[in-house]
Amino acid sequence: MTPPEYVKARAVLLDALDALGPHREVVVLVGAQAVYLHSGSADLATAPTTTDADLLLTPGLLAHEPLIESAMTGAGFVRGEQPGTWLGRGRVAVDLMVPEALSSGRGRRSAEVPVHGNFFRRTEGLEAAIVDNDLRHIGALDDRDPRVFPVRVAGPAALLVSKVVKISERAQNPKRLKPKDGLDVLRLLRAVEPGDLAATLGRLLANELAAGVTRKAVDALRELGTDPDRLVPSLAAQAEAGFEDPEVIKASVVALVEEVLDSLEPDGLADGQVIGLLR
Repeated sequence: MTPPEYVKARAVLLDALDALGPHREVVVLVGAQAVYLHSGSADLATAPTTTDADLLLTPGLLAHEPLIESAMTGAGFVRGEQPGTWLGRGRVAVDLMVPEALSSGRGRRSAEVPVHGNFFRRTEGLEAAIVDNDLRHIGALDDRDPRVFPVRVAGPAALLVSKVVKISERAQNPKRLKPKDGLDVLRLLRAVEPGDLAATLGRLLANELAAGVTRKAVDALRELGTDPDRLVPSLAAQAEAGFEDPEVIKASVVALVEEVLDSLEPDGLADGQVIGLLR
């Protein structure tokens, strides 16, 4: 049974996609909801669940109208306390984000987008999702809700990059670390064959926009994911505590990380292929 908080989060995601109208063409679903679309349960005891939704926007591709603020407030959303956060029904959050490499703004986290203002969050690690994404049709998790919207969804490699960059950044502040992020890494590693995941990472390493964050993620995976007692395996094991043997979870993370790294060409692929929005 799908957790009720996840059902609500999906409903509010659909509210946001409806509100964004023509901007949907250049929106990419990232975060946990995107991870679960690729991985499902991933044979893990902990059920996929999330209480919010994350949407990535590319500043240079957004239409001038409708204004994002007007579109969101017109659909009943109100601004949250954090930059880029919009609260919908039941105070469920939708975070509107732009990649650090394409953002500007005065604040540490607030991003200024031409025409649309500073209603967005600047986030490092999402650059890869602009390159690695595919068009999907996203529907509700409640059978009584018939809505379905076409939207681009970040690919497993791009999601892996963003998750690992997030973990690496938060490693300096342990209070901000979430075991769920480590488990999401394991979900992604189990969702795709290591060779396929490595091939896409190689293309991201050869892409000008995505190369920097992808290299950061690969280096972090090597540092934080290839020993059972390092951070990524430990977080995954904490998330599954009480359900699975922690040593088995740790070993699974390490084995899959090593397979991906072993399959990855040292300098990425040479073609510089762009897969998604910037194609």
